[in-house]
Amino acid sequence: MPTLVQNPDGSITVSVTFKLTGSMLEMENSILDAVNEVGCIGTKEALKQFDTNGMPLIREGSKWTSRNKDSKTYQTPYGKVKIKRHVYQSSKGGKIYCPLEDSARTVYTATPKFAQQLSHKYAQGNVRAVCQDLKENHHRVIAKSTVQNITDWVGSLACAKEEEWDYELPAIDEPINTLVFSLDGAYLLMAQDGYREAMVGNISLYNSEGERQHTIYFGAAPEYGKASFKKRYEIEIQRLKMRYPDALCLGIADGAKDNWTFLAPHVDQQLLDFYHVTEYLANASHAVYPKKDQKIARKQWLSAACHQLKHEPQAAQAIYDELDKIEASKLPEKRQQELKATCTYFKNNKENRMDYAKHVNENLPIGSGVTEAACKTLVKQRLCGSGMRWKKRGARIVLSLRALVQTTNRWQAFWDKINQFGVQFQNA
Repeated sequence: MPTLVQNPDGSITVSVTFKLTGSMLEMENSILDAVNEVGCIGTKEALKQFDTNGMPLIREGSKWTSRNKDSKTYQTPYGKVKIKRHVYQSSKGGKIYCPLEDSARTVYTATPKFAQQLSHKYAQGNVRAVCQDLKENHHRVIAKSTVQNITDWVGSLACAKEEEWDYELPAIDEPINTLVFSLDGAYLLMAQDGYREAMVGNISLYNSEGERQHTIYFGAAPEYGKASFKKRYEIEIQRLKMRYPDALCLGIADGAKDNWTFLAPHVDQQLLDFYHVTEYLANASHAVYPKKDQKIARKQWLSAACHQLKHEPQAAQAIYDELDKIEASKLPEKRQQELKATCTYFKNNKENRMDYAKHVNENLPIGSGVTEAACKTLVKQRLCGSGMRWKKRGARIVLSLRALVQTTNRWQAFWDKINQFGVQFQNA
């Protein structure tokens, strides 16, 4: 049993004894259990530091008095601790206020560190996985409902503060020459609406050599009109433009009309994602060489067309002219449709969204691979598991947490904000 010693300087000393017997794994488990015991004792004493002495308080323009010291159990990274703390009520009655919870930044029944750990784990896996991880790796047994309540609160705060809290960028040693704005969607199964499109956006910062220095990620649950996603994106755009007023603003996306309706007012240049263009060219290659025995020639044409598009000025016009001359009526119906779609795609975009040679020459990115990857890592890996169905609020919470985790420095910056501003809606 650990022993606690209160030192004259206000520090504490906790002593614990455990046996080193059995296998190395058994010894490590004994050490972990002992460390958890020490952690509980230390955290219990730390929580007491945030309590009042019971004297009346002035809060919200009213006098609040302590009713008594009430007992409550808190979840910590090391285990459960039970303490007595003052709870207050105004002369008007009504809600209860606990100064300790306000000052210590507790989240429901969790200390802030444990709430941080739980919400980070929940961003990576479901509640069952979080409980299993805590049990197997931390010797912490916790109810699923407790995990759900704590992570729901943290995620709700992340959602509520997305527009309000401005996070500092990490230290970047290179001058930023280009801001790249990109967006895309990924489908997930909703509980009531079937498959709907969640939105993923990112802003990437590039130096003069075309090297990506930092990327900000954000996502939005499926919504009709995508209004909240666009508003969130515009706030991030304005913050980055103010930070880097001389940087080139480049929009990269696929050919979806809605993408460019949103991006066009915010960017200096527009560019179709090169990978999407090559998919159209791959389809068109079957119209250029339609016979089955022309497979090698077809591949050679596709390779040459992609190289031409990437490195030669006016390449998009030249490829369009070549494809437009093909006699489509002699092709199978499927190849006719693919050729028509490719020609339309080039015709609509070749003037202002397909100057890849210029971008390559200026060390500018030509693809939205960062966004494509984000669709997978931000949405698919967590929200599209077998049997998963989501309500809008749950999907939004998970996406907000994952975006904070995946954006360098933002997860800790988010908790620094909580530590600074606290919360205002907890009850004793």
